[in-house]
Formats: sequence, C-alpha cells, structure tokens
Amino acid sequence: MNAFARPVHRIRGVWDDLLGRSGERVIGQVGRQIGAVGEGARLAREMAAGRTAPAAARSRMTGIEHAGDAERAALARMLNGALVTPIDREDLYRLSRSVDDVLDNLRDFVRESDMFGPAELGFTVPPLDAVLDGLTALDDAVRLVIAEPAAVTVAALGVRKAGNRVRQTRQAALAELFAGPIAMEVLRGRELLDRLDAVGRRLGEAADALSDAMLKRSH
Repeated sequence: MNAFARPVHRIRGVWDDLLGRSGERVIGQVGRQIGAVGEGARLAREMAAGRTAPAAARSRMTGIEHAGDAERAALARMLNGALVTPIDREDLYRLSRSVDDVLDNLRDFVRESDMFGPAELGFTVPPLDAVLDGLTALDDAVRLVIAEPAAVTVAALGVRKAGNRVRQTRQAALAELFAGPIAMEVLRGRELLDRLDAVGRRLGEAADALSDAMLKRSH
C-alpha cells in the first residue's frame, strides 16, 4: 500500500465505522482467511486421493500458505484501524490464529507425506473429509455473526462435531494400520494421522473462540 493509499484506506475505515459497515468488512475478511485454508484442505484431499503427487502438492501448498498469511495480515490491519468490531477483538485474534494453525498443520501433513509418507494415502481421506466439513461449518458460523447472531453458537457445534469426526476417523484408520505387522510404513502412517488429529483440535479451538465471543456479546 503506497503513501497516498494508506490515508484513503484509513478514512474509508472510519467512514465504514460511522455507517455501521465495519462489522461486515471484518467478517468478510475472516471468511477470506478461512477460504484460503479451505483451498489447502482441498489440495491435501486431492493428494490423499491420489489425484495430485505429494511433491506437486507440497509445491502448491507453499503458495496457498502465503495467501493464508496475507489474509491473516489483512485482518490484523483491519482490526487495528477499526473503531468498532462485531465481536471482541481478542476473540477475533484467537479465531484467526486457530484458523492459521489449521493451515500450518495441513502444510506439515502435505510436506511430511512428500518426505516420508507411504505410497498409498487413502487411509487419510476420511479425516480430511471431516476437516473440509469443519471448515465449511466454520465459514457458515462466522457469516452468521452479522446475519443471525443468535444462531452462531449452534452453528459452531457443527465445527466441533467435524473436529470430533477427524479424531474418530483417525482412530479407525489407526486400528486398521495396527491390525497387521508393525512396519515402518505403519509408523509413518501414524505420524500423518497424528498431524490430521492436530488439525481437528485446531478446528475445535476456532469454534471455542467464536462461541466465547458470542457469549461475551450477549452480556
């Protein structure tokens, strides 16, 4: 942003505050960050299904990670310049950080699959499907902050349920892996499943941040 654009951007932010539009801008930016993470999850799912080679997925994930970081930085700038936010700033930062952590763990999943993953990654598809469902539910819940605040907490339960599905499908995949002889391939698979379990936990943290924010708003 050049020297001329910065004051114009600040003036627009103040004007949006006065007209009550700043909340829509902030929520829209959170949605864009979630969208970048969703792109990373879809790429990981493509790789797990064998439609994209791990090396190619790893290369593409670098660009997706940069895009996610840029959206998070844009949200931070927006929050610093806004007079009013739709929910508590601290909770917005918590939500953004948890979403960023989801992308970081997806990046590591793709990278580790390329570095030492087994030749066949189909056993990671069910957890990744749950991750995609969780991100869709999170995006829906965030957009309700403006459109229908009373429905946000219930919508956030869908995010938690998806996170729980990540864990359940991970456990089922682990049981199948360990049903045979314990070999290096099994241990590698366990590491990848543990990485996806971390993704599920970060989704739960994002849901908690959103629910906490709405609880504060209701008081």
